[in-house]
Amino acid sequence: MAIKITDECINCGACEPECPNNAIYDAGVPWKFSDGTSLDGVIDFGDGVTIDASASQDAISDEVYYIVSDKCTECVGFHDEPQCAAVCPVDCCVEDEDVVESQEELLAKKAWLHAEQ
Repeated sequence: MAIKITDECINCGACEPECPNNAIYDAGVPWKFSDGTSLDGVIDFGDGVTIDASASQDAISDEVYYIVSDKCTECVGFHDEPQCAAVCPVDCCVEDEDVVESQEELLAKKAWLHAEQ
């Protein structure tokens, strides 16, 4: 399961520097797959979808910090618990029930993001 930031976020920014995948962005800020990862050039998702890793993607939220679920590994392979949730002063970094992934899937995503395959 990826982590999401709820609308209780107070925009303190404590979570952003803690993410090992650079999956957390400030409200309204566009994101890229290449930010904080080893992804470069054209990414092939294997389902016919391709994208340039350096292409800017629209911000997911313009109200509060947000987490890009395609880059979130719940800190699996880096830490024992999601670091965003560990440092959040208002406990608004919670499991995203819409993005459920197994431990193996999260480890594979980490390997993909950081060219460990």
